[in-house]
Amino acid sequence: MPDPGTADGKANKARKGAPNWARKGTLVLLVAVLALAVFGTTTQTWLSATLDPSQAGQAAAAQEPLEVQGSDAATTVTALALVALAGGLAAAIAGRIARWIITAIIVLASAGIVTAAATVLADPSAAARGSIAAATGISGGSAQVAVTAFPTLAVVAGCLLALAALLIIPASRYWKTRTRYDAPGTAASATAAGPIDEIDSWDRLSRGDDPT
Repeated sequence: MPDPGTADGKANKARKGAPNWARKGTLVLLVAVLALAVFGTTTQTWLSATLDPSQAGQAAAAQEPLEVQGSDAATTVTALALVALAGGLAAAIAGRIARWIITAIIVLASAGIVTAAATVLADPSAAARGSIAAATGISGGSAQVAVTAFPTLAVVAGCLLALAALLIIPASRYWKTRTRYDAPGTAASATAAGPIDEIDSWDRLSRGDDPT
C-alpha cells in the first residue's frame, strides 16, 4: 500500500475521492451528448414560412409553408457543434495546459451556438430570407414566419454545453496524467486505486498494457 504522503499515495487518494461528475468518462460523455443534441436540432425545422402568393415563383409554393432547417437558418451552429464535440473527445487525452485551451474553445463554440440561435429567435424573417429567395426566385420576398421549438432547444443545449465544458478544469484534478515515461508500477497502482472506465482502458491499451 502506498504511503499517503508519497505522490502515488496522493494520486490514489484523489482517485478514490473523485465524485461521479468528475469521472473522465462521465464528463466527456456529457459534453458529447450535448454537442450532438445541438447538432441534432439543426437537422430539424426551425422556421416555417408562409409565402406571399403574389411573390411566389410557383403557385404551388404558396400552398404549403416553406420549412427552413436549422442548418439553413443558422449555418454556423452545425459547425460549432462539431467543434465542441471534437473538443470534448480531445479533452479525454489532452494534458493539463491543453485541457485549458480545449475548454476555452468549447466555451467559445457554445457562445457562438447560443448567439446564432438567439439571433434566429430575435429576427426569424431575416433568418428565413435566404430560403425564401431560393423558393420564390425573388430577393426580399415577404412571408409570415413562425418559429418552432428547436432554436430554443439549441440555446438551452448550448448553455448547458458551456457549463459542462467549464467542469473539465476542476474535474481534471482527479484525472491521472499518463505519459510514455510512467513507471512500470503505475498501471498496477491505478488499478488498485479504483474502478477503471472505458477511457482509462483505452489509454492503457494504447500504452501496450492489458487492462484485464
